[in-house]
Amino acid sequence: MRFFKNLPFEWQVGIRYTRAGKRSGRNSFISFISLISMAGIALGVAALIVVLSVMNGFQKEVRDRMLSVLSHIEISDMSGAMPNWQAVSQEVFKNKEVIGAAPFVAAQAMMTRDETLRGVVIRGVLPDQEPKVSDVVGQIKQGSFADLKPGEFNIVLGGELARALRAGIGDKVTLIAPQGQVTPAGVLPRLKQFTVVGIFEAGHYEFDSTLAFIQLEDAQTMFRLPAPSGLRLRITDMLQAPQVAYELAQILPGDLNISDWSQQNSNWFAAVKTEKRMMFIILTLIIAVAAFNLVSTLVMTVTDKQADIAILRTLGASPLSIVKIFMIQGALVGLIGTAVGVGLGVLVADNIDVIVPFIEHLLHVQFLPKSVYVISELPSDLRWADVGTIGGVAVVLAFLATLYPSWWAARVRPAEALRYE
Repeated sequence: MRFFKNLPFEWQVGIRYTRAGKRSGRNSFISFISLISMAGIALGVAALIVVLSVMNGFQKEVRDRMLSVLSHIEISDMSGAMPNWQAVSQEVFKNKEVIGAAPFVAAQAMMTRDETLRGVVIRGVLPDQEPKVSDVVGQIKQGSFADLKPGEFNIVLGGELARALRAGIGDKVTLIAPQGQVTPAGVLPRLKQFTVVGIFEAGHYEFDSTLAFIQLEDAQTMFRLPAPSGLRLRITDMLQAPQVAYELAQILPGDLNISDWSQQNSNWFAAVKTEKRMMFIILTLIIAVAAFNLVSTLVMTVTDKQADIAILRTLGASPLSIVKIFMIQGALVGLIGTAVGVGLGVLVADNIDVIVPFIEHLLHVQFLPKSVYVISELPSDLRWADVGTIGGVAVVLAFLATLYPSWWAARVRPAEALRYE
């Protein structure tokens, strides 16, 4: 209470105006409208925090699933083959961020079994070195990745691809290379039967439905390559991949193409970024509607308090002091609403893995059915930078909403306001 009395009188009056008056039903109504504006800001802020956290969670989940199959950085030779890949592998480890490297062959082909034909991406790898750059070995659901042995022409299929071909462990599939071979009868496609020795599930439909692994030497034989296509790298911090790729481009000799995971999936990440930006704008409009409800609240307050304003002016209060009073009143509503919204949003975002299952159990529904979505639980990734931005935008909008009513209050003429009092 002593602290309240030591505040400047503009603060004391502004804070008093935010509370319900005991003598006037009109004052109570104005305070109720102010409370509604505060609740609107809080709900808007909380909704924006939760929605962006869920979108961040989906982005992180999909990105992690993609990078369980993809490498952080990929180095390939422009000629299509890298005969000196061992030397390049030694060079890349001079960068302290690089923690794993493995050679690979990448090619496109057709795969058929019975009457089913599918386009596939073939990746030739060394089974003992693949765990250094990806997590696919841990995603094997049937069979063994170690059964990819040179000369045996074995293959590991994605789960969706195996289901499309109706192929299981031990079944034969035919791989058709796009490079034809010249025969007396003309140019014929090269065919080779492979035995399915493993099926993996990455949890990402694109990879599960199109990707297949074969042994590196078998891939070189199949696609007539004298050497691997290049190297795949893993680094300590995947978010530093663009910077590490740039640094490697400065030190590695030869005509090399160096790309990081964000470039390999640039369209997907651009789409997600655009979606997040549009969602932020749309939900910010909700906060704006609640914030500008303060305009009507403050206008009603100014209309109701014209006699008080006139008395303050006659006691020596300047127009600037009157402006401060109503700006303080509106800013307090915005600050309190934003604080409540931030607290509520953070609480929900941090506990969404508990809240959503409770709602599903209560309503007997499932928001993400396992039969339709690979991700069966709603992910959340709360980022404090987003929370700060949302809170800042809400406070600014609330502050802007106070400008016109405060300016109007400062123009009240004491004589006219007190004429009928």
